[in-house]
Amino acid sequence: MSLLSFPVYEQEIHERHPRVVLQDSLLSVYKEELQEALERGEPDTEARKHIQLGDFYMKNEVFTEAIGQYNEALEARSGMREDSIRCMLNLRIGEIYLSLKIFSKAKQYLEQGKAIAVQSKYVSGQARAEGLLGTCAEKEGHYLLALEHQQKSLELFEQTGDLRGIAFVHENIGSVYEDLKQYNIALGYFNRSLSYFEGRDDEALTSVLNNMGDMFRKTGNYKEALAYTEKALEMARRNGNLHQQKSAHQDIAEAYAGLGDYHKAYEHLQVYDVMYKEMNENRDINNFNTLQAAYEINQKEAQIEVLKHQNEVITANRNLILVSAIATLLLGGFGYVYFSRKRQVKAKLQQYKQRLLRAELDKKEMEERRLQDEINLKTAALSRYSLNMAQKNKLIADMASALKKIASRTQMDAHARIKLLAKELDDNLQIEEEWDEFMGFFKDIHPGFFQQLSVTATEKLSSAELRLAMLLRLNLSSKEIAPILRVTPDSVRVARYRLRKKLPIPPKQELVSFLMEL
Repeated sequence: MSLLSFPVYEQEIHERHPRVVLQDSLLSVYKEELQEALERGEPDTEARKHIQLGDFYMKNEVFTEAIGQYNEALEARSGMREDSIRCMLNLRIGEIYLSLKIFSKAKQYLEQGKAIAVQSKYVSGQARAEGLLGTCAEKEGHYLLALEHQQKSLELFEQTGDLRGIAFVHENIGSVYEDLKQYNIALGYFNRSLSYFEGRDDEALTSVLNNMGDMFRKTGNYKEALAYTEKALEMARRNGNLHQQKSAHQDIAEAYAGLGDYHKAYEHLQVYDVMYKEMNENRDINNFNTLQAAYEINQKEAQIEVLKHQNEVITANRNLILVSAIATLLLGGFGYVYFSRKRQVKAKLQQYKQRLLRAELDKKEMEERRLQDEINLKTAALSRYSLNMAQKNKLIADMASALKKIASRTQMDAHARIKLLAKELDDNLQIEEEWDEFMGFFKDIHPGFFQQLSVTATEKLSSAELRLAMLLRLNLSSKEIAPILRVTPDSVRVARYRLRKKLPIPPKQELVSFLMEL
């Protein structure tokens, strides 16, 4: 269940600024309006602008900046009584951490949002908090707890009469039962959700149609599964939702494989693979452009602040000279006034210097925290990328295995064709491009790891051993590493033993802890 969106004011900006069409221009306008609100001392407008910036960064998947802006909005509203806004801000931050699979942080913010909703009797916010906590529990594998949260969410939405919220909860409960492999129960809940969305111009219908297709495919009804998933693909194309399109192509490939039409299955699998790579590339480019625009705007703001401070110093010196001239002319009786004023000016200058030093220290601390958050988010993204790569390898390997089994049958007319498809899939698995991208991400986060590992090793390490060391440095288990390297868990354990023999590790120290210290 997705959180209700905060107002996005891009249309308002374009109406007042018709030439503002680029991301950096839009970001600059948002920043200017925030600065104006700060100068006027309007906490409500300030919070609104922080939410606006947070939505902008969220839309461009720059999650660190989005979380920072939402937290700023919370601080701006800390002394006010808009409990519903404070509740939804906490839920929005929790939802970001949930999407990044940082479950401890997600639960922290979701529980805060729930507490605010309960205290202020904001039933709709409490319902959303329970639903998101249920999703979090489901992702962690706590299915009974997930059902408890979703049931509470359903009861609360029924109190408010929110039919759309009820439909989302039915879909979430169906998802839990799907994880539990109780497909008949799951299908019933998905049907209830579908009964609300069907016939409505609601993008959420795409997700429900995909879930229905999953149910029929998992129960062996591939024709019915194909019908629902193709509807989901058509709607995703109409709405321009690339994520849903990619998912639909993957599901259609599995449905055609179940029907024995391996040619069409392979075609959709190729489309899925192309979309997967393009979406990753586009996301990285978009993130870079957004961060670059934010950096340039921050640099300009810093230059303006420096000029303001320089002007203040010049004004202070001019005042000092003026006071000194008057004191010289008046002499005598005004001497005391002159020295008194001089001491005051010096004191103010000293206070200004101290404030400037404190501001610099605060700025450095904030920068360190921001960099640490970026490292944490990149680490989460790297782990997620490795899991995606493992899933893809497993999918292609399963398809190759199925094709080889068909090739072994006695149907001579399909034998050569299917064997060729199996060879193409095997060749696909040998492509090193994803490993290069993966190692590129890893070197960004741990730049000196491979060099230090090679220097430390007592024998030269092979490329396979370097890959194994890299995955162990990410704290992945043998079971998680096996599908990525396309070997069995026992083979991973043997490889770990051989790698350990080539490293100067004390007998009582674990291999993973040794690699973590490099």
